[in-house]
Amino acid sequence: MAKKPKDIDYKNYLKLPEILSAQHRLSGAHDEMLFLIVHQTYELWFKQVLFEIDRVQEIFSHKVVADKDMRVISAALERVVEILKHLVRQVDLLETMTPLDFLDFRHVFRSASGFQSLQFRELEIRLGLRSSDRVSYDGKSYESYLSPEDQKLIRDMEKKGSLFEQVDKWLARTPFVTMGRFDFWKVYRKAVSDMVSGDRSVVMANTSLGNAARQMEINKLENVQKQFDMLFSTGGQDKAPWRLSLKALQAALLVMLYRDQPVLQAPFRILNALMDIDETMTLWRYRHALMVQRMLGMKMGSGGSSGHDYLVQTAAKNRIFIDLFALSTFMIPRSTLPKLPKDVEEKMGFRYGD
Repeated sequence: MAKKPKDIDYKNYLKLPEILSAQHRLSGAHDEMLFLIVHQTYELWFKQVLFEIDRVQEIFSHKVVADKDMRVISAALERVVEILKHLVRQVDLLETMTPLDFLDFRHVFRSASGFQSLQFRELEIRLGLRSSDRVSYDGKSYESYLSPEDQKLIRDMEKKGSLFEQVDKWLARTPFVTMGRFDFWKVYRKAVSDMVSGDRSVVMANTSLGNAARQMEINKLENVQKQFDMLFSTGGQDKAPWRLSLKALQAALLVMLYRDQPVLQAPFRILNALMDIDETMTLWRYRHALMVQRMLGMKMGSGGSSGHDYLVQTAAKNRIFIDLFALSTFMIPRSTLPKLPKDVEEKMGFRYGD
């Protein structure tokens, strides 16, 4: 006869004695407790985010990503977005503490800094932030400020595939970019050419424009054409400012333009969630930078960092899915979007019937 599971109460299920005894103030300052709890909470949420990323990366590691797993991926990524938004809101809690309150205990943690959070560094690496993309930390690599043990863990993480790389490979396998006689890249390029030519004709036919105004509008259209020419330059992939492979870039644009097709709705939600993650992490970095400026002014940050200026630079540069944002440049109106061939549209859809 199987043993009856032992009852467990709320306190022991959540390990509350261990969690609630983990706040040890090193000063007599009242607000040090808030500082400890907020940062410990950050680390718990980082753990949950990494747990969600584990699930997403496991699914993307398969050669074929099943349609039924699309919802799981988008749900996990959207949960990550909501957690990151919550982390941004926690800055509001920290800012209930004034700079003078902070100075009451800042001296006790000396060189300890959120900069040394191994989980946050793991999150950046797992998402796809490359060492070459990072802002130097007072002229040095951020790794040099970590313990030898953590430095080794970081190097091991960087050897593994990132979510960015997995998404690139997944997008590159999108079947609808070329299907039968349909070549998305060709019909899209023609639609762009027709759109720019049409706009040029409208400008030239507008008798209300003076010569200077007309030339200004023509120059704008020429700049638009140059941007599209850069996108279409298949031989210039290495020179173009794209991190995504050309096949992945084409597929991402297809997904964004034809997002209303049933088979592309889930991929669009995934791409949208990746942009939300990138945007919310950037917002968190910037809010953190403003908070540091508010608390420390021009003083050096904890851990010897260059404070506000360094954090602002990381917000601007430490981006991962910026290619997806850049694709908005190449959106064209639905009215000019090439109509899908009937056979392709049928394969992208589904029907409920008797």
